[in-house]
Amino acid sequence: MTYKRILLKLSGEALMGDRQYGIDPARLAEYAKEIKKIVDKGVEVAIVIGGGNIFRGVAGASNGIDRVQADYMGMLATIINGLALQSALEDTGIKTRLLTAIKMEQVAEPFIKRRAVRHLEKGRVVIFGGGTGNPYFTTDTAAVLRAIEINANAILKGTRVDGIYTSDPEKFKDAIKFESITYKDVMSKGLKVMDMTAFTLSQENDLPIVVFDMNTKGNLEKLVSGEKIGTKVDK
Repeated sequence: MTYKRILLKLSGEALMGDRQYGIDPARLAEYAKEIKKIVDKGVEVAIVIGGGNIFRGVAGASNGIDRVQADYMGMLATIINGLALQSALEDTGIKTRLLTAIKMEQVAEPFIKRRAVRHLEKGRVVIFGGGTGNPYFTTDTAAVLRAIEINANAILKGTRVDGIYTSDPEKFKDAIKFESITYKDVMSKGLKVMDMTAFTLSQENDLPIVVFDMNTKGNLEKLVSGEKIGTKVDK
């Protein structure tokens, strides 16, 4: 295995499938099966999932809701998604733990680094909900922060495109894909990989980011096995 311990970052929108909002149970089940494949191979898996399919803090703030309140609403949305993913994973027979940055003991364990690492060592999939627990920070930043805290080998960012391109491949047919790229080149070319806070944190801690298509079956398994899938960002 190329990666022994990974942090999988999923967007909330990815859970919508073909729906306009909310959670598509079929898409959730597909993701659970893909994650199970790498867990069965011995990969230690932690997951951070966004909440944009339910509520997006920035959008809420633009519609008149106080920004801090809106961000907390977004954090709660990530916990709802975490519960849904936890259920889907456990349906496949995987033991999981949901750890949240905001305390809600009846629903999930509070995030404690050593507890999270111990769960991973025991082969449990750990889902981190509630972002960083602070407003003004995205789930991208939460993903990088948690990955650094648990000493993950890489962040695997599952998207609906198969890597990083010179421009949006869904809008521009002449967009060229990068097989690999350095942090410096991402910055100089103004490419959108993660928000700047998350990306800078990743760069400062030499944490590789791999952007790949999560919706293609088998991609996640191929990626952790060493095949060149998606685009890798590192030094």
